Amino acid sequence: MFKFLIRRSVGAVVTLFLISAATFFLFIAGPSDYASLACGKDCSPARLDDIRAALGLDQPVFVQFWEFVSGIVMGRDFPTGHCPAPCLGVSFRTGDQVWTRIMEDFPTTLSLTVGGLIVFLIVGLGTGMLAAYKKGSMVDKVSSGASMVLSSFQIYFLGPLVLLALVSTGLFENPKDVPFSEGPLAVLAGLWIPIMVMATIFTAQYTRMARSELIQQLQEEHVRTARAKGMSRKYVFFRYAWRGSLIPIITVLGIDISALLSGGVVTELTFSLHGIGRLAVDGAQYKDLPLTMGVMLFSAFFILVFNMLCDIAYAYVDPRIRLS
Repeated sequence: MFKFLIRRSVGAVVTLFLISAATFFLFIAGPSDYASLACGKDCSPARLDDIRAALGLDQPVFVQFWEFVSGIVMGRDFPTGHCPAPCLGVSFRTGDQVWTRIMEDFPTTLSLTVGGLIVFLIVGLGTGMLAAYKKGSMVDKVSSGASMVLSSFQIYFLGPLVLLALVSTGLFENPKDVPFSEGPLAVLAGLWIPIMVMATIFTAQYTRMARSELIQQLQEEHVRTARAKGMSRKYVFFRYAWRGSLIPIITVLGIDISALLSGGVVTELTFSLHGIGRLAVDGAQYKDLPLTMGVMLFSAFFILVFNMLCDIAYAYVDPRIRLS
């Protein structure tokens, strides 16, 4: 396992380096004039030259790339001051360091992800297990029908309906960003509506997935053999069928968590929240290239980390993977 972690960690570092190179050469060394974007509309030639020198754009491209990569590891000096590692650059729209902006907005995204994750895993997987265990019963039919209907909804459709029903009537306040320093209850009070809306859609998806995977596992030969040997239905369900169904669930869960942590764009825009997703949209809207690149690398980091965690989870769930 230790060798596996070392190998995957090295691979993740190499992947991040390649993503950094692709990001840099696409945005910095591409056809867009980075200095002109930073200078604005009313930009004099002298001001443009000063910006080129300040941003290091008067140096060779590979020197610029080295400064960009080394800044992530060791920090970097700008005319506005020192940018400590990990330095992802300075936003030319606000003048703030990109890493600082990300850390300011990330708590909102993290709160949405953790809150939604707790709800849709407990409710979704629990309901899917119950539906599979009682296949053909009224519980199965109701939960399957409800999950099919709810999984067809989208956040940008369900969110405004919930706001109209709860907020416009004056029963509850609008969702808002609450810092961690105010405590978990304050964070929950400010974000419970988007958490529940997001969790509702994910719960429906995980209910359907857990039910279908468990029913498929119950038809496997080793499960039927265990039943033929006299093992109880409940023991076989949890010992063999449930464990065998976890591999595809873990795969989808890793993708969903990394996507949510790297920015739930639709959720944050629907409820006017300031998280990583909203930050990425702002970077693209205002052509703030350092901000766009920083969010892209930040998102890629989470995708690589959760891919690695999924591989580790596979080894613990399935002994065949661990032995190989």
